[in-house]
Amino acid sequence: MKMRVERDTLGEVLVPEDRLWGAQTQRSFMNFKIGIEKMPLELIYAYAHVKKAAAIVNGAANQLPDLKVQAIVHAADKVLNEELDDHFPLVVWQTGSGTQTNMNMNEVLATVANEWLKKEGSDLVVHPNDDVNRSQSSNDTFPTAMHIATIFTATKQLLPALATCKATLAKKAADFKDIVKIGRTHMQDATPLSLGQEISGWMMMVKKSEAMILESLKHVRTLAIGGTAVGTGINASADFGEKVVDQLSLQLHTSFLTSTNYFHALTSHDELVYFHGSLKALATDFFKIANDVRLLASGPRSGIGELTIPSNEPGSSIMPGKVNPTQSEALTMVATQVFGNDATIGFAASQGHFQLNVFKPVIIYNVLQSIRLLADGIKSFHDHCLIGLSANEDVIKEHVERSLMLVTALNPHIGYERSAEIAKLAFATNLTLKEAALKLGYLTAEEFDHFIQPGLMIHAKKE
Repeated sequence: MKMRVERDTLGEVLVPEDRLWGAQTQRSFMNFKIGIEKMPLELIYAYAHVKKAAAIVNGAANQLPDLKVQAIVHAADKVLNEELDDHFPLVVWQTGSGTQTNMNMNEVLATVANEWLKKEGSDLVVHPNDDVNRSQSSNDTFPTAMHIATIFTATKQLLPALATCKATLAKKAADFKDIVKIGRTHMQDATPLSLGQEISGWMMMVKKSEAMILESLKHVRTLAIGGTAVGTGINASADFGEKVVDQLSLQLHTSFLTSTNYFHALTSHDELVYFHGSLKALATDFFKIANDVRLLASGPRSGIGELTIPSNEPGSSIMPGKVNPTQSEALTMVATQVFGNDATIGFAASQGHFQLNVFKPVIIYNVLQSIRLLADGIKSFHDHCLIGLSANEDVIKEHVERSLMLVTALNPHIGYERSAEIAKLAFATNLTLKEAALKLGYLTAEEFDHFIQPGLMIHAKKE
């Protein structure tokens, strides 16, 4: 492998000839051989936006010559066009401020900018620190990129998946509104409801979680840029942060806000803790939905069997004809990963010692992983299970007719204790509720048929 010599303040470093990064990136690459978890590309693209906006603002303030601004913007656009993905090799497990990823970005942009300047016939040289990082610190640019990456990953990946799922659940609720089934509480038989009503509960879970995600994202729109090293804004003009935020809003066609207290923005990540809490709530809801689906589809002959799931693949390597609830299993595993991520994020965010939290890489890695896994998991569950979910009406009808909890409708007419006596006798002697009621003499056949009508038991009584 051909190598070239790069230099930084610690001396010379050999860098592969075909790589665009410089000495500081190479040092990190060599010094942190930890795991396989790379800094997410969503963060890299967000960082490129920050550098582009900062260069434009510095140029407007006569802090950078126009040609250097054009060169840095050109380089940032190449990153944003996904042309330079291979030149961001650093792992999550590095400095807790993300300094090495910031320098990775600065070095790559400087190299590409200088190639452009050379082609333009200019003798100007873009320096990674003095030019690309001008008026900035890792301590304010990294959390700014964290927030931008979170906003865009959630908006582009997760929210569309939720909208699709919510629409399908609403349709299923309407399609199944007239199918009366037995309810279950404490994993035991309860009074009837419609299958549509049951599914409407799932739909409302998705709707509420969506609303909580959108609300929590409002807080993530506040950016730390302008705080530089410790929150005082050293080496940046007083209005630098505000102007970069305005430029980012233009570039990304959405609204961002400037932090009103940079000392908070650098040391605290409570906005991401709060946002990830909404992801945890979403994960708990989909854990419940996926569990309900696999339990209601259990069997097909020895379980509940009220729902039929699509046959996507053979379920067993030894048992022919078996169909397993694999989409439910995948989605519930995703949920457990999100639960673990939430614990990691909460602990990491609590470590904001003095003027800087130095757990930033692991926080954003887990936030972005949760968004991505939930988006992909929900889409997969929707496309390969939910959309093809059907009702086994014969089994549903049989369960309703055999249920002892229909006796609840007798409470207003013969009282709780006599109703319980009918249910116990029916269970003990394998009689129907009607047969037990007649045997005890508490009701005539006509009275029983009048009071026990499952289709009338799924709506509140209207006076």
